[in-house]
Parts: sequence; C-alpha cells; structure tokens
Amino acid sequence: MNRRTVVTLIFLIGLNGMPGWSATSCSFRVTPDRIPLAQWESQLRRMPAHLSEFSPMSEPLAIPRCGDVRPPEALVTPDPIIQLDDENLRVRVSFIVGADGRVHSPFILDSGGVREDQLVLHAIRRWRYRPAL
Repeated sequence: MNRRTVVTLIFLIGLNGMPGWSATSCSFRVTPDRIPLAQWESQLRRMPAHLSEFSPMSEPLAIPRCGDVRPPEALVTPDPIIQLDDENLRVRVSFIVGADGRVHSPFILDSGGVREDQLVLHAIRRWRYRPAL
C-alpha cells in the first residue's frame, strides 16, 4: 500500500484587489489493482491472433508513379499597407497554402517590428493561390 500526499496552492485576488494565497493538503492511501502475472499471461494467450478473426479491408488503389507536380500559383497577393521609413525593412513569413487556395498558419520568421508584422500578417491572410497539383 502506498501513501500519497497532494498539496494545492491557489493564488487569490480579493475584492479589494489585494493578492493572497490559499494552501491545502490531503493525504490518502493508494492500493494498486494488480493482476497476478500468470493470470495476465493466460489472458494474452486467449486474445485473437488469427487473420480470420479480423474484418476484411479493401486494398487502396495504388498509383504507379506521381505525375508532374506543380507548386501553388499566386492569384491575388495585395501588398501590405506600410509606410516605409526604413528602405531596408524586411519581414520573412512562412505559411501553408491549403487545398482551398487560402493561406493557413502564417508565421513570422524574421520580424520587422510589431506593427509591421501585424500589417504583413493581415495582408497575407487575404492572399489567394491556385493550389499545388
């Protein structure tokens, strides 16, 4: 039999705005349910292992080789509205072009500043592509 103790700390903010702490602990006994090893092994031996006991599955159609692969093609890519004070400003972005041609999961790789990053992300979300084939 094992003995476990759980301690809980809670950070509180009162109605008057003053922070405070509350702590509580609880101790209890744990009795693990263990199956004897011999019984466990006999249960394993009785599990189905014959192919006839599994449901049949249809085989997927195999494609002998991939055809020509075409990358996504940009259809609409409006520029972000940024007033450039610095001509060397660069923002690098990574994103996924979905099957619907929309930009998904844009991620800033190289930041140009918080405001610039937000403007670039806003513009990129409006970009549309012809998906890859």
